[in-house]
Amino acid sequence: MRGLRLSNAKFRTALLIDGGALRVHARITEKPYSGDFVEDFAYKCIDEAREHLLRILYYDAPLFDGDVTRPISRTTQTFTGGTGFLDDLATRDRFAVRRGSLSFRGWKPNRWDWAEGEAPEDEDFDPIFEQKGVDMRIGLDIASFAERRTIDRLLLISSDNDMVAALKYARRAGIEVGVVQLPEPSWPLSRLLQAHSDFVREIG
Repeated sequence: MRGLRLSNAKFRTALLIDGGALRVHARITEKPYSGDFVEDFAYKCIDEAREHLLRILYYDAPLFDGDVTRPISRTTQTFTGGTGFLDDLATRDRFAVRRGSLSFRGWKPNRWDWAEGEAPEDEDFDPIFEQKGVDMRIGLDIASFAERRTIDRLLLISSDNDMVAALKYARRAGIEVGVVQLPEPSWPLSRLLQAHSDFVREIG
């Protein structure tokens, strides 16, 4: 689709970031996950010579806030959430934050090496949280861009194949779609996401 833009005008571009995907990359590379990290990475994804960045849409869920029952002692554990990180991002230039939610889904063992006769303790289990609402918000925003044609190009950071339907919709509307390959070490970009985009942008 490069031939569609013949003038020297820059592509009006929106960058959509699935915070869950970017957070995994930060954890693998042992980098602190902060507003500065997200902002710096976002601007690395933009080709400033050819793209005019209109908006960075960041999708994530606030930390879980609530009481749960510990798996062994059956006592109560309180998780104290907060929205400070997302509030900070929302105040940064060109950023808009879309918030999902986290639900507690139980516990999973963090070890399997109990000695004979050793009883598991609460500390041998990690909480399981499930993110809700993020995929839907990404899809809705992509559909809105497609309907209103306020952008020429869309860049997506995600590892979720559920985004394919929204990407196909955007492409049919004439928006050029790129998916971002996170730097190594990271997982390879989904072949399905590649198949339903116009190009892959590798970030060094």
